[in-house]
Amino acid sequence: MAERGVDVSYEAIRSWTRKFGPKIAKNLKRRRPAPSARWHLDEMVSRIEGKHMYLWRAVDDEGEVLGTTVHRRRDAAAATLFLTKLLRDPTVKPKTITTDGLRSYVTAAETLGVLGLHRPGRLQENRIENSHLPIRKRERQMLGFKSQGSAQRFLTTHAAIYNTFYTQRHLTSRATLREFRSAAHQAWQAAAS
Repeated sequence: MAERGVDVSYEAIRSWTRKFGPKIAKNLKRRRPAPSARWHLDEMVSRIEGKHMYLWRAVDDEGEVLGTTVHRRRDAAAATLFLTKLLRDPTVKPKTITTDGLRSYVTAAETLGVLGLHRPGRLQENRIENSHLPIRKRERQMLGFKSQGSAQRFLTTHAAIYNTFYTQRHLTSRATLREFRSAAHQAWQAAAS
């Protein structure tokens, strides 16, 4: 914008993000291929409005974010609500659902009839624990989330953009990485226009 001589304030960018972010995220999510069927679920605590809130997150085994929910509690009802929301997505059905040792996941899996897919344990959780890092980084840069609704909006938009531009550099050659980035930019332009 500065190269074109347009002066834009931070407030203008914030209002554009609030207005257009969910629409762009929806378009990006629609253009993505189906994620893997091996899911990893976890929750992380965050302070929002001076209270502890829980960011429930799910990623597949390749690190693609499947869904996020901000909830006040860390109980079976919240786990059931989150898992129901994930299972409603018709693009992929899980083969395995890996979680930490929280008993709420067991109760939720029993309630929804997917207990046979559930794999509780700490050692397999490395994928989801590492996927919390970009969220923590953004949270620090933003000096924390201001409200539950704004956190939910941000996390949903961030997940769609992250899934589009995230590539595992160590697994690809430089030429392939350029092709992936070019495809990601084309998807962004198609979603944003």
